[in-house]
Amino acid sequence: MHFSKIFGRRSSVLLAWLLVGSGILGAYNDGAADDLTQTPNEQIAALKAALAEQQKQLEALQKTMEQQQKLLDGALNAQQSQRPNLGNVASLSPVVPGPSTPAAAIPPLASPKPQRADTSGTSNPCEAGSEGNAVPPYLRLGNVCLVPVGFMDATTVWRDKNAGSSMGSNFGGVPFNNTVNGNLSEFRFSPQNSRLGLRVDGDWKGAHFIGYNEFDFNGTSGSSGITVSNGAFVPRLRLFWVDVRKGKIEFLAGQSWSMLTPNRKGISPLPGDLFYSQVIDINYTAGLTWTRQPGLRVLYHPNEKVTFGLSAEQPDQYIGGSAGGSGITLPSALSTLSGTQLDAANETLAAPTVAPDIIAKIAFDPNAKLHFEVAGIERTFKTANPSLLTQKFTATGGGVQVGANVQAFKGVRLITTNFWSDGGGRYLFGQAPDLIVRSDGSLSLVHAGGTVDGVEATIRNTLLYAYYGGVYIGRDSAYDANGKSLIGYGYTGSPNSQNRAINELTFGFNQTLWRDPRYGAINVMGQYEWLERDPWFVALGSPKATHDSTIYFNVRYSLPGSMPNF
Repeated sequence: MHFSKIFGRRSSVLLAWLLVGSGILGAYNDGAADDLTQTPNEQIAALKAALAEQQKQLEALQKTMEQQQKLLDGALNAQQSQRPNLGNVASLSPVVPGPSTPAAAIPPLASPKPQRADTSGTSNPCEAGSEGNAVPPYLRLGNVCLVPVGFMDATTVWRDKNAGSSMGSNFGGVPFNNTVNGNLSEFRFSPQNSRLGLRVDGDWKGAHFIGYNEFDFNGTSGSSGITVSNGAFVPRLRLFWVDVRKGKIEFLAGQSWSMLTPNRKGISPLPGDLFYSQVIDINYTAGLTWTRQPGLRVLYHPNEKVTFGLSAEQPDQYIGGSAGGSGITLPSALSTLSGTQLDAANETLAAPTVAPDIIAKIAFDPNAKLHFEVAGIERTFKTANPSLLTQKFTATGGGVQVGANVQAFKGVRLITTNFWSDGGGRYLFGQAPDLIVRSDGSLSLVHAGGTVDGVEATIRNTLLYAYYGGVYIGRDSAYDANGKSLIGYGYTGSPNSQNRAINELTFGFNQTLWRDPRYGAINVMGQYEWLERDPWFVALGSPKATHDSTIYFNVRYSLPGSMPNF
């Protein structure tokens, strides 16, 4: 029911009230006019009768007003219900804690469903008339809906060791206590985790499409004076994809979170339907399988409880060196492979690749309380001997991931995701190399695995979380051509940057101070992180392991907006 009709009815009720009042006064005046021909008792009786009749009319009008008020309240509640919790379009899940469950409130990629009866003769809310949407939580452009994606962050981070990693933790690069940086601390302010983007939704001939774009400001800057006189942080592309679903088939193309990233719901690419923890740390947690990279994806939905997915994604022949992860030791005669045929995290799309990484995934969502998934990845690597080009080497590896997200109690969810691979170290945030190279040029894939296990609880406007994350990297070594020197990863005498295990314990909170569907939300967040790494080889007199403590504090303003229900 439109507001104009409701308020029109209210006006008619008020007018009726005035007419009733006029009737009472008229009845009294009529009685006064008859004062000369009637006895006083007759006049009083006539006046009582008139008042009794007017009282009946007043009671009937009072009931009518109560009914109209109920209709008005119902319309306002319906209008408010079209505005889901704030933060459901930005890339944290949830950015603003929901009132009942910590799972994100982003609408799933589902078959189009009418939001309400519209005046345009179409089931696409973006093509509907504007009546009943005085303050819509989204914008319209032509026949599509647009929602600005983003939030503004002011983040404070302190570490008891100077890891030199700014906001994100270099899990594999914690300094040892017998080094200079192991005896220094790190304190920084940063706005770099702020995000801006746009989500576009629409329906066309029975197909629902979503376009999603998202930037942050953690790009590499050419300026050397960022901390001196100008914090000119560079935008960085995070996500840029389009997804189309019609019936049971769904297709995605562009840069998205890898399909190997654990989901909270189905195999949706929307950030709120993914699990990459609730932490402030922009590198998330140790042991998590994730990356954001371009690719193609096809999904099949036999029903609303099961989803099959197959994706082809950006490949890379990675030998370590990213985000604190250690690189391998190459044979002395083949050191030129680094940066030319193998990626040591210092090149931009320079290393050759044979084929895309192929990922298959199946997700089960029998109800809102349980999500279970199994995924597998296949990877292929190839090199050529620069001294003998006819000599080529190929290796094929892969990995398996199993995860679950379960509501144990109302507002409390238990989460686990586990990955084991033969050549899949790049997907563990680059903490493990994919392979080593033997002295004859042949390739050997490195075993690596990770786990993240934790709990998330939502209590009113407060989200609490705690996680354990772990990475294990297998030893893989060989002799160099001289038959004496060891090469590879984790061998006796290897540098203490070649880790055997990385462990993390972290917990934190996300408190909503204020929110309004029309204006946005303000949150404060805190996180404590304890990080430990153990190398494969410890030299005589050196520490066996090292650890650091990190404290985060964050203030966030989230933009308002959400999509209509399709």
